[in-house]
Amino acid sequence: MQLSVEPSVEPIMREADTYSDVHWRSLHYFSLYRFIISMLLFVSALLQPSLFSILRPDSGRFHLIITSGYLLATLIALMWTYRQRLFFNLQLSAQVLIDILIMTMLIHAGGGLRSGLGAMLLVTLAGAGLVGQGRLVSFYAAVATLAVLLEQSYRTMIYDFDATGFFQTGVFSIGFFAVAISARLLARRVIANEELARLRGIELKNQTLISQRVIEEMQDGVLVLNPLGWVKQHNPRAERLLGLSGALECMINEYSQSLAQEFFNWLDHPSTAPILVRAPVSDMTLRVRFVATESSENDVLIFLEDMGRIQEQAQQLKLAALGRLTANIAHEIRNPLSAISHAGELLLEDQHSEVQSRLLRIVLDNAQRLERIVHDVLELGRRDHAHRELIRLRDSLLLFVEEFTFKEKVAADTIQLDFSGEADIAFDRSHFHQVLWNLLANALRHSQRTTGSVRVRVQSARHENQVEIHVLDDGIGVGDRQREQIFEPFFTTQHRGTGLGLFIARELCEANGARLELLGNTPGAHFCITGSFDKCL
Repeated sequence: MQLSVEPSVEPIMREADTYSDVHWRSLHYFSLYRFIISMLLFVSALLQPSLFSILRPDSGRFHLIITSGYLLATLIALMWTYRQRLFFNLQLSAQVLIDILIMTMLIHAGGGLRSGLGAMLLVTLAGAGLVGQGRLVSFYAAVATLAVLLEQSYRTMIYDFDATGFFQTGVFSIGFFAVAISARLLARRVIANEELARLRGIELKNQTLISQRVIEEMQDGVLVLNPLGWVKQHNPRAERLLGLSGALECMINEYSQSLAQEFFNWLDHPSTAPILVRAPVSDMTLRVRFVATESSENDVLIFLEDMGRIQEQAQQLKLAALGRLTANIAHEIRNPLSAISHAGELLLEDQHSEVQSRLLRIVLDNAQRLERIVHDVLELGRRDHAHRELIRLRDSLLLFVEEFTFKEKVAADTIQLDFSGEADIAFDRSHFHQVLWNLLANALRHSQRTTGSVRVRVQSARHENQVEIHVLDDGIGVGDRQREQIFEPFFTTQHRGTGLGLFIARELCEANGARLELLGNTPGAHFCITGSFDKCL
């Protein structure tokens, strides 16, 4: 069965695939036009023919028969183009040949080309030229020419010879070919332009999809504003940076008052320099850039960058460099340093003068300082090995403060604890002790060392599933210039410090999903650890 069916099916499928939707749609419009014309002709023959100059009153019955058949034929053709998309050339040829036959009969019944129905053939050939393809258009023009010539010859045989009629027939014949060929050339140009437009549309759609995907996956937030401040578009990253959830298109001041103010300031004084803005909901520090566009509406692009992510990338680069340095330190510095320390301790056991003993003590003190620096740098390599567990702060802090005051040899009431709200945090225990030890040691070093000089306050954070640990002292606080560098590695104000304590503390907090910040002076330094009490976050 398959061998007998496939040869007949394949040509049909190939023929159906040859013509696009544009060709079939054009044929459908052409069939609809023919149906409307046939209906008008039928109505004109059905009513008083004398009302229509194109028909003679003495041929009403003949006109009615012809137009009735023409109306039926055009209706069948119209329905066929709706139901079947096969044999395109056959359908078109059948419709054109029927038109030529019917119009020729009507021309003969109307008294020749003087009746004006020859113009209907011109319209039919023009439509066939726009819809059809190839040499068929010339074939239609040739058939129409033969039809009118035969009609004029038959009229000459019945009536007297009419030179004017033959001249008019010749002019119409030339017009048939001219109209058909011109329509075909025009159709070819239109089809070429339409195909080009279709390909350009596909390319534009693909480019739009790619651009949209790129914008959605950008790490920077993007807003599109008109000069009045109306947000026309934004990507999902902008919603996250601004702390919005499914935000609708609205004015920029509904997104952020500070961002709106900077936008209107930029409109008055355009600049390419980025500015810093704090998001009202997410509380992130954003670097904002305004870029003018050449669109017809003078839209403005706003790029939002998370300064925390930028700083984190910078820290990652810094840590990578420190990691390479750590490997060299472990082998190139620590072993000779141990030898120097050991030799210095052996020399101290001998009797020396006071000057020599002081010099040996300087050597040993600096060797110990270098040892601390090496130890702190090596600790950076352990930040990625965090094993978080839920720490009960009410119990752990009491034991920790007791141990701290004992080892630092300070009064027990120097450090005060205050608990309110949630008192649990998910943290690596060893990391937590090291971070808190660095913060308390720093606070104690700058405090007055009296009762309550150092305060540790635990309270619930503004966001859900988070807790805050505040460490405050009663010292002179942190200056503005020092505030910008206080978390930088190797920055210290103490000649015996390594400058890595606060840097390591912040790195360990980030490794545990927490955040260490320096807040305003109260009146001394005020550090805050914000962490989660959910191990899964």
